Amino acid sequence: MSSHIQVTFDAHDPGALSTFWRDALGYVHPGPPGVDVPEGTDPLAAWDEFLAGIGVPQEQRNTRSAIEDPDGRGPRLFFQQVPEGKVAKNRVHLDVRAAPGLQGDERMAALEAECARLVARGATRLRRDEPAPPLAFGTIVMADPEGNEFCLD
Repeated sequence: MSSHIQVTFDAHDPGALSTFWRDALGYVHPGPPGVDVPEGTDPLAAWDEFLAGIGVPQEQRNTRSAIEDPDGRGPRLFFQQVPEGKVAKNRVHLDVRAAPGLQGDERMAALEAECARLVARGATRLRRDEPAPPLAFGTIVMADPEGNEFCLD
């Protein structure tokens, strides 16, 4: 039997970074425990109300956040606030599978379209690696709004 995993990000602003990754991956913010969040309601606002209700001070309400795959297939992503900023290249990064099964110009066009979508949401394009058959099919290397590198693959 396999283990379930959670990928954890250190972050300056967990709410904002989780929102970026939610939009990038099509994930959702889960609601607070025991709280039914109606369709169309912002789960982050429900969390703020929940945390206020249990006495968490305002300055501590954005110290963590999480997102989940609505289909239950992908890992949960957890964002925890840390005092220091990012200072070096990631040792682990996410590959966002934006063009599975595509090759050549069609693949790179799909990656470019996803790159443009994510740049509009706060990501930074770092470089484009061209296809180099037989092993490299081409990728775009990016950084999320807090500088964490990831690849469009």
